[in-house]
Amino acid sequence: MASQVFPINDISNLIPQKSPFVMVDSLLDFSGNSVVSSFKILENNLFVENDYLLEPGLIENMAQTVALHTGYDFFVKGEVPPTGYIGSIKKVEIFNLPFLNDTITTKANILHEFNGVTMVSIQVFDSDDKEIASGEMKTVIAN
Repeated sequence: MASQVFPINDISNLIPQKSPFVMVDSLLDFSGNSVVSSFKILENNLFVENDYLLEPGLIENMAQTVALHTGYDFFVKGEVPPTGYIGSIKKVEIFNLPFLNDTITTKANILHEFNGVTMVSIQVFDSDDKEIASGEMKTVIAN
């Protein structure tokens, strides 16, 4: 496969989530141990209230960014991306909620990966590149 040019704006075949539950728009960067996604907050989002993306939306954005890493990794190998689940969430801190029409950038770094279980650290940044949330997550690929 030829080397991919980022961003990838059609990620629909890379994650298992479907509208209206998609919380990532684009794959901005990928490596074996990291991924960067972006997401524009629109008013029809399930987790928007009073013009802010609520905490569950940020956490789902984090999880879908991890799913995007797995999905793209399988895609470049010519394999069907698997479905996964959140195994645990810890050390989550939310400093600010993103505002309607903001574009957030989410960066996930793989800490450990073994037998379909992935532990990642995640940071979410607002459109001014200010960190608005962080945490650690364990995801598990369904068998």
